[in-house]
Amino acid sequence: MESVRIPAHETAEVVIKDKALSWAYCEEFIEPDEAMLEARALSQELGCAVMSTGAGATLRLLAATIQARAVVEVGTGAGVSTLWLLSGMPADGVLTSIDVNVGHQQATRKLLTAQGVPSGRVRMIAGDAINVLPRLADGAYDLVLLDADPLDYAEQFELATVLLRPGGLMVINDALWHDRVPDPARRDETTTAVREIGRTLRQDERFLPALVPIGGGLLIGTRI
Repeated sequence: MESVRIPAHETAEVVIKDKALSWAYCEEFIEPDEAMLEARALSQELGCAVMSTGAGATLRLLAATIQARAVVEVGTGAGVSTLWLLSGMPADGVLTSIDVNVGHQQATRKLLTAQGVPSGRVRMIAGDAINVLPRLADGAYDLVLLDADPLDYAEQFELATVLLRPGGLMVINDALWHDRVPDPARRDETTTAVREIGRTLRQDERFLPALVPIGGGLLIGTRI
């Protein structure tokens, strides 16, 4: 049979289209429950960024896989990532959630209470993570999620690293930053900061790294 040569540019277009379909399929693979839908609605009401369902499900899987009983979350928002983490943690796990916005934390606490989450499972600390993280116990945490202002990631990363036990996970959300990070022409301050934290984790000998293209991108490192 005579082979048919497809022009390279057409092949690339097909691949990009197929990838887009695959990514959309992955994002919709897990259906959010009622509590998650309420948290997402609250996020929109408060003007908080919303972690995608695909990224949240991956975060839940990571927490469940390592049986994370002690977790730190930088960026409470309206509780979307909080709920994903709690749903992957054992029933006796405690999540410490840090945010500069007291109002957002109060709204999240109200949401969690309405969903029957025991108050002792979530410790909320209002304040700048750069000031709060040093007050937490070194080597005592199974997972740290950075999901706030990317301009603070570099400093937060160093402070969060010492909190992780060997085998613990560092997870950084929005690591592709609206798909700008892969484009070298994008050199704005935030994109550059996100690109730099990816480079930092990849080169850090204390971690085994991976970048997962789900949601806004999850940068993950296992503490060696």
